Amino acid sequence: MAQMTRMTRIIEFFGLRRSMVALLSMVVLVGLGERMAERFLPVYLMAIGGGILTPGFLNALDNLLSALYSFPGGYLSDKLGHKRALLVFNLVAMAGYLIVIFIPTWQAVFVGSFFFISWTALSLPATMSLVSAVLPKNKRTMGVSMHSLVRRVPMALGPIIGGLLIGWLGRETGVRWAFVGAFILGLVALVMQQTMIDEAGTGKPAAEGNPFRLLRFMSPQLRVLLAADILIRFCEQIPYAYVVLWAMDLVKVSAFDFGILTTVEMATAMLIYVPVAYLADRGTKKPFVVMTFINFTLFPLVLLVSHSFWLLVLAFFVRGMKEFGEPTRKALIMDLAPEDRKAGMFGLYYLLRDVVVSIAPFAGAYLWRWSPEANLITASACGAAGTLFFALFGRNAKPAEAA
Repeated sequence: MAQMTRMTRIIEFFGLRRSMVALLSMVVLVGLGERMAERFLPVYLMAIGGGILTPGFLNALDNLLSALYSFPGGYLSDKLGHKRALLVFNLVAMAGYLIVIFIPTWQAVFVGSFFFISWTALSLPATMSLVSAVLPKNKRTMGVSMHSLVRRVPMALGPIIGGLLIGWLGRETGVRWAFVGAFILGLVALVMQQTMIDEAGTGKPAAEGNPFRLLRFMSPQLRVLLAADILIRFCEQIPYAYVVLWAMDLVKVSAFDFGILTTVEMATAMLIYVPVAYLADRGTKKPFVVMTFINFTLFPLVLLVSHSFWLLVLAFFVRGMKEFGEPTRKALIMDLAPEDRKAGMFGLYYLLRDVVVSIAPFAGAYLWRWSPEANLITASACGAAGTLFFALFGRNAKPAEAA
């Protein structure tokens, strides 16, 4: 009996209700398929004659679709309900996998990518809305944090499995079999989500398909968060593609060392998710969001003075700390969104943010060509502006009451 009580407390602490377990399992299964297959698309494109420019075009398409798919994903979730919307998203991704599996041409990869490459962006509003629906307010940050934590499991394992398949079968055949594996995992995730997720209100008549009309329902507090977040993402994206060049070309660390630095970043993020979520759910969310914005701002500056491996370790520790309040920020979006339009508003938020921020990498390229120092200093200045703006005008969310 005592053991059952202890287990109940653990389940309640982590917010592991039936629908949440199904959701987290789906994240692992679909994410594993994504990472073991899609991660190696650049080498697959080259292997089947795509040419040196095709990986770059595919990356640009990924960024564009990630921005454009957010709002439709939210709209469909509000319109169909979480369960049916996730069913549609899974089927769309699996259709893309089949195109790559059965048509081994680089053109087919681009066609298939419209279906699978932005599954995360398409499903994220439904995922966040589901967390908001099945957990009380005093557990939402923990729920989002568990989602963020679990997402990193396939990030670590997927490339290893995909790499083993390529090493065994070669680049072309290995990647295609990785997509076969992704299709099977997606099918398992589909069955699990449909049998375990409890639908919290199927189709909602309030679902709004016009983002301009939905914008009227965005509260002033959410607009402040959005404006600050855009500046913070400029801070992140201006140097994003050049961090590896700073480490390997300027500091002269090896590729293996850079892998270690990435591990430091991931481990830091994973270690802070649960304790921060526990504190954020019992207090106000604003201080945690401000702290994560500060870490975004500090990373380019710490990188700027990092001229040895051990200083880079410190820089990537700071980079991992940027996840300090990221789940809290997502939970705050859901708190500030209208009750009957949460998924749609979440999708609109990401649509507006990512479309604007899509120009940041181009600015970063020109700044890097001018000088790496100019790139990093400009990035940090954007972060400082966003942090200060939210610290001054952002809403300090009230402590959640248990439902």
